[in-house]
Amino acid sequence: MGHLTFSVVVPVFNEEPNIDEFLKRTLKVMDSLGGAFEIVFVDDGSTDSTFKKILKWAQSRKEVRGLRFSRNFGHQAAITAGIDEAYGDAVIVMDGDLQHPPELIPGMVKAWRDGYNIVNTRREETEGIPLGKKLFSKAFYKLINIDSEVPILADAADFRLMDRASVEAFKKIREQDRFVRGLTSWIGFAQTSVPYRAEARHSGRTKYTVAKMLKFAVNGVTSFSTLPLKFVGYMGLFVATLSFAYACYALYVRLVLDIAVEGWTSMLVGMLFLGGVQLIGIGVLGAYIARIFRQVKNRPLYIVQERAGGRAG
Repeated sequence: MGHLTFSVVVPVFNEEPNIDEFLKRTLKVMDSLGGAFEIVFVDDGSTDSTFKKILKWAQSRKEVRGLRFSRNFGHQAAITAGIDEAYGDAVIVMDGDLQHPPELIPGMVKAWRDGYNIVNTRREETEGIPLGKKLFSKAFYKLINIDSEVPILADAADFRLMDRASVEAFKKIREQDRFVRGLTSWIGFAQTSVPYRAEARHSGRTKYTVAKMLKFAVNGVTSFSTLPLKFVGYMGLFVATLSFAYACYALYVRLVLDIAVEGWTSMLVGMLFLGGVQLIGIGVLGAYIARIFRQVKNRPLYIVQERAGGRAG
């Protein structure tokens, strides 16, 4: 492949305590690969001194540079900004909390050299992750793959290597509600995955709260599946069938058996059930319409307020 260049894209949010250790380990790995490289931090509106630390490193190592958002635009937007900025023949995306071990990069590069355009990573185990979160993750991938446009790797992480061809294809996609794992599957190309055991966070607490996890899951499902819309349709068919059966029963009791049908309780239950189904349907439709609403406004995916360092290559 001749003289190769590498870009490491690192989205960060309030990761001040982790920057030094992350760079110590990552620079050691990247120095061992040979060739030019850069490490591009994307500060997603941190409220601590994360960007000050990036600035300090950029002054001492020409390979380190950074972008600072004007506010928090989200993890997926930060990944996108880093990929937009990266110049390498191979672009490695990873988090800055050291749950994505930098020591895995040489194996990913080897898979790329073997001919794969995209090298994904697959979590085999994560230290300190509650059982509930693991079950939620498994259920999410099973659900999204039932009716997804493309198969999405279960237990995948936003820790991957992309070659220049796949990066350029990815950069053409400017969806507002971004689900990067799905988008990298959607663009195609030759892909493989390597397993890894995620370490516990080096410092600090996870930024993915339960609310953010749910939002991420809903975004992923509505981005790559119409299953929720189909579910509402099936539920409507089920309710209509029950209603027709009950109507037949009521007519039979009244006209054939000549018994007055009181049925206030069953009528009330039926009305409440039907009203609940209608509200669920409206909510699902609203989620898809909201995606259209955000997309047609065509606002920028992110705004860069400040930069640190310059191109090393």
